[in-house]
Amino acid sequence: MAQFSDLLTRVKGELLGQILTTFLGAALIFLLARLLGPERYGLLFLTISILGFMRVFSEAGVANSGARYIAEYKECDPDQIPHILRISFGYNLVTIVTVVAVLVGSRHYLAGLFGESELAVLLLYGVFFVIFGTLVRYVRIVLQGFEKIELSATIHVLTILCRFVFAIGLVLLGYGVWGAFVGYIISFILVSMLGLGLVYVRFYRAVEADATVAHTLRRRIAEYTVPLTATNTARAIDLHIDTILVGFFLTPVSVGFYVLAKQITQFLETPAYAVGFSLAPTFGAEKARENVQRSAQMYETSLVYSLLVYLPASVGVVLVSEPAIQYVFGTAYLGAVPVLQVLALYVVFRSMTTITENSLDYLGRARSRAIIKLPTVGLNIVLNVLLIPRLGVVGAALATVVSYGLFTMATMYVIHTELGLRIRYLGRQVTSILAITVIMAIGVAFGLQFVSGLFSLLLVVLSGAIIWGISAVFSGIFDLNKFDIYQS
Repeated sequence: MAQFSDLLTRVKGELLGQILTTFLGAALIFLLARLLGPERYGLLFLTISILGFMRVFSEAGVANSGARYIAEYKECDPDQIPHILRISFGYNLVTIVTVVAVLVGSRHYLAGLFGESELAVLLLYGVFFVIFGTLVRYVRIVLQGFEKIELSATIHVLTILCRFVFAIGLVLLGYGVWGAFVGYIISFILVSMLGLGLVYVRFYRAVEADATVAHTLRRRIAEYTVPLTATNTARAIDLHIDTILVGFFLTPVSVGFYVLAKQITQFLETPAYAVGFSLAPTFGAEKARENVQRSAQMYETSLVYSLLVYLPASVGVVLVSEPAIQYVFGTAYLGAVPVLQVLALYVVFRSMTTITENSLDYLGRARSRAIIKLPTVGLNIVLNVLLIPRLGVVGAALATVVSYGLFTMATMYVIHTELGLRIRYLGRQVTSILAITVIMAIGVAFGLQFVSGLFSLLLVVLSGAIIWGISAVFSGIFDLNKFDIYQS
């Protein structure tokens, strides 16, 4: 049974990694936005969005499937671990080669579709982005399966650190968007080689694989990738199709506005992602031991604390977005303000699903999640196509919020059927959190009247955080005794 100290170490390791990468990522985005300008910044991230979508098919859920069986076999039959690693890695190589072939063959067509001739050459070099980005993802997810969350977090930190150093360095040397793009590729190459070496030495070579491959193991790994691929494809559409459609219907400048707003929201997801990523294997392990009630209480506590952070944070984003973008990124990016305000609600939904989605994989409900994801993805595409030509980048943000909100509610229902959540308890907690949010918002709105620069804006944000903290403690929601549920 997972001990509280083990869980806390995992969460701390992942959270520390996420905090470090958030600061590095924020610095990277800030410098790239300032150095490249909206148009070139938009072209860079239009390219990355297209390649990110292609990477979903090169990853194909193989790493997640392998991690699921690693988590299952490492306790009961560790001799199977080398077989699982070899089989899953082999499957991943097949998917990588297939996607690379498609990318090379379609790059000129895609460049013509978006009306950007430079895109064809960027996509050609994007082959390396797909190959080594997929391998980095493979390493990180496999380490999660071994519950080596600190190692997984280290891989993530190294990726962002190398990306920052090489991308910014090459841009400062005068290579512009090409320098930034090559910086991304170099970081993936270096970290993937290091990560694969680590997995080989620590987990593949360290186990004597004298046992034959377990019956149907190859088939089960392959079969479990199917719902994961469907879900990951849907997730990629959520993450990238809006950016791609903004580039198709509008301009690289509009892409720059939209991407900047979305990246800010992604930075805000860091704590929830760390908790969900770290605790997910434990939910599955506890269910296997028939500790369903304990799993449910762990999930409820994680969800309540996530909402305690993200509901007030989303309202704060709406209130401070205009002065924040003006003073941090410059007036050239003020077009991102309404997008960021709409996406503030998306942050709340993401905070809920980052805890829920990882848990569903380890509870064996990936198929249910895939069934939910596909229709909401279809709705997202339809809404983007309808709203972007009429409302511009704000239309893309609205489409994302509506479709993702429906997905969030549906996945919450699946978790409820699996764990039997206390709905009335959660309702009371959310009501209290909304009251805290209103109190904080009043304080922030009052303080914004006196903002005249970045320093005064930071003081207003700090005052809002203090009001939130005091309200959370006095309301009784934030109670360290609730962490007792994580102890065995």
